[in-house]
Amino acid sequence: MSGGNEEIMVKALLGAVREGRAEDVPGLLKELGPAGRKAALPEVKALRTEVRGWSWDRWDEQTKVQRALRIAGAGCHTGAAAAAAWIGGRDLSDWGRSTTQLVLEVLADREPAWLGDLAQRLAERPAVAQGEYRLVHELVVRSGCAVPTTDGYILGWTAEMTDRKLLELLRADPQTPILVPRIFDMIETPDRLTWSAGPEAPTHWPTALKALADEGVLDRAGLIDGCVARLLRGGRPRDLRFPLTLLQLLGTDTEERRGRTAEWIGMAADAPSPVAAYAQEVLAGLAAEGSLTVQDLVEMSGPVLFRTEKKLVRAQLSLLAKELRRLPGAAAELLPVVADAFGHADTGIQERALKLVGRHLATVDGQVREELAAAAASLSPAHRQAAEELFGAATDFGDDVPYEEILPPVPELRRVADPAGTVAELVEDLVAVSKGRTDAPEEFERALDGLVRHVHRHREELTGAVAAAFADAFWMEKSPDGRLRDPFGHGTYGVDVVLAALMGMVRPARIRGALVDGQSPSGCVHRAMDRVVDARLWEVASLIGTDRIPFLLAAPTWHTGAIDPSVLVRRLRDYRDAGIEPAPADLAQALLRVRKADPSARDAAVAAAELGTRAGERLADWLTADASLAPGVRFLTRGRDEGDGKWWLADRLVLKIRERRAVREEFPPAFQWLGGATTEVNHRCHHWGGERQNWPGVLPDDRETLATWLLPVLAGGAEWDERGAAWGLTALVECEGPIGPATHLAVAIGLGGRHAEDRLTAVDALLVLAARGDLDAPRLGETLAGLVGEGTVKPNRLADAARTAAATGAYATTWAVLSGALPALLAAEKPVRGLGELVAVAADCVERCGATAGMTGLDAVAERGGSSQLVVQARRLRKALRDPSVQLDQAAS
Repeated sequence: MSGGNEEIMVKALLGAVREGRAEDVPGLLKELGPAGRKAALPEVKALRTEVRGWSWDRWDEQTKVQRALRIAGAGCHTGAAAAAAWIGGRDLSDWGRSTTQLVLEVLADREPAWLGDLAQRLAERPAVAQGEYRLVHELVVRSGCAVPTTDGYILGWTAEMTDRKLLELLRADPQTPILVPRIFDMIETPDRLTWSAGPEAPTHWPTALKALADEGVLDRAGLIDGCVARLLRGGRPRDLRFPLTLLQLLGTDTEERRGRTAEWIGMAADAPSPVAAYAQEVLAGLAAEGSLTVQDLVEMSGPVLFRTEKKLVRAQLSLLAKELRRLPGAAAELLPVVADAFGHADTGIQERALKLVGRHLATVDGQVREELAAAAASLSPAHRQAAEELFGAATDFGDDVPYEEILPPVPELRRVADPAGTVAELVEDLVAVSKGRTDAPEEFERALDGLVRHVHRHREELTGAVAAAFADAFWMEKSPDGRLRDPFGHGTYGVDVVLAALMGMVRPARIRGALVDGQSPSGCVHRAMDRVVDARLWEVASLIGTDRIPFLLAAPTWHTGAIDPSVLVRRLRDYRDAGIEPAPADLAQALLRVRKADPSARDAAVAAAELGTRAGERLADWLTADASLAPGVRFLTRGRDEGDGKWWLADRLVLKIRERRAVREEFPPAFQWLGGATTEVNHRCHHWGGERQNWPGVLPDDRETLATWLLPVLAGGAEWDERGAAWGLTALVECEGPIGPATHLAVAIGLGGRHAEDRLTAVDALLVLAARGDLDAPRLGETLAGLVGEGTVKPNRLADAARTAAATGAYATTWAVLSGALPALLAAEKPVRGLGELVAVAADCVERCGATAGMTGLDAVAERGGSSQLVVQARRLRKALRDPSVQLDQAAS
């Protein structure tokens, strides 16, 4: 091809790409030839760079051009590595697979080895291998290379097996024997394999693989090894469902079971309940066959008896009982293991273990008896009389030790560190905050204050350092025509908006508009809270680099977000001496943060009034005003006012904040709703992102208001599957201000959270409130009763949280809460499912702390017939409250 013709063809190719005519690209590339493709490549790359910079309003055009670019670049690159990087580029990805055949067409003239190299490289890119499996697979087929076994390729392969004739597809695919064994090595099991379709369903993977193993297509022994290894490695129940089901379908013979005894023991000890139960069943079968040694049984039993699942523990005690009958000579080795169950949380299990020890105690020597008697000290007081009858005076229950309530130390206020002393240190802090490496509010505030201070003193040095550290930031890129983009149209993105303003990368009109549009919305308090946080950031962005803001007045002194009154007075004095008027949002936030409960508040008010400035007068008035915004909260359910006191039923809350004229008249628009407004909190809103980690620092002196803002997300953690819902409880209980129904409701909902880690956070919050003397235990108990009765909190979850709280040594505190909840639950017209577990925790608390009191409704339940857990535990609780034989020393309690 002559130079002139080549240039024409290159222009034709670029024209087709620019117009998004992807289907024309293969033909144009074919006419170009290798030399022409090489000449066109720089132009294609340049066009890709240009298209990346197009704005969102050209999205449709951009998508078409990028598809054509993908094909053109794939055909122009001569190296497999470069071609893989081009095809796998995020901006050129084709999840709709519309370019697959066109890419294959432009690569049709490449050598098989080159295609194989490309296939392997693409397979190593997880997103490409999974999302564009067909392209990679076709390259594998055409090249004849080895089948890739990367996780991405396997995920793509399993996703392709969607036909209802799964078994036929797997049988016909030569990749099946290669890829199936690799599934067991993956960290997460592919989604298709975790579907809960029954064994009879044609899409059920375990059934299909079992059939292929029976046919000899797959190695049965290899499948068993893979299943066992995957189950032993552990993980989420979702990821273990497939190997467990497959292993159960494959079945194992005696030799296969016996040869994996150590693996079964490991699963029984640590695996999730379904896997542990299966392993326990296998080991029980080995024991029945005489293939499980006493040492193996001892090694297995210890960890199982320490598990919390009562079904597994009861099954293990049954297995030990059978083995003790079969091998009475093994009592000296097995009974000490049985005694491990003396410390189990369930008193029924304790009783079973004690009876089992009693049946075989006569067969052991004195040394073993002493060991068992010492272990009996872990028994509940309800079983101590039986233990004394069994072991005699050898049992020491420590009754002579007075009970002492153990609560955590009261959290101390921690001073926020001074801002970074050098520009280099400040940039490190800014990078950490901007990129989400820390979400601690005090680190955010420290970095923001440091930014303002260093800009005021070292602007040139700081801008250079920021330009280098944030070169790839989303706000540093301009449009191809050189105009500023508008990346902050939907929010500040935290400190980024200030950094961008410093670098001149925010449109002035955007800043002006944000400052004017500060009025809080009427629909949702969460958006209003974000507006408060954003108002400060926009204000700083508008003033950064000027002499009007040398440092932040609102920078917190303490980790809660609070400001020492004397520190704020000193800052206002510095502003006055410099002739600077405080920025409105900065001053407003500083006033909301100042500690009115601080011992220096009165003196600070006098000093503020003597400053002779309006800002000083406002601070003096604020410090001498009422201590809290004291919100009035009216709860609505399903959009209507219940009016019957069932405030725990809230789907939507309406806050009526007490009017504060100073806030309404002198604070910036974004803050004025805090001076008297009616605002909704709806847990179905979409405002749980944003700046929520900074919300506690807006009103660190008013935890009742903060608690109300947190209620919807806490409810989501109890009613739905929201993990981390209790994130704000720690900050809540460390804040100051009056405590009332909203705070107790927040803690109550947290105690009933779906996830254990959220319940643990709520338990910590409960104990901190108790340690600070702020806990109203009867109120919290009544609140919990309402939540349980309405179904928001499940009794088993509450029992778990109460058990955790009690286990820290706070038995009296836990009992005080439960004693407020149980009367209403015991008297409920409809039986509360799982209530027996909660009563058991209450009984344990009473037995250990020595509480004595009557309880309405307890006698009626205790006198019922039968032996249900509720009735048995109600009798136990009644006895503990009345019978001095199970009481501990009363003096200390």
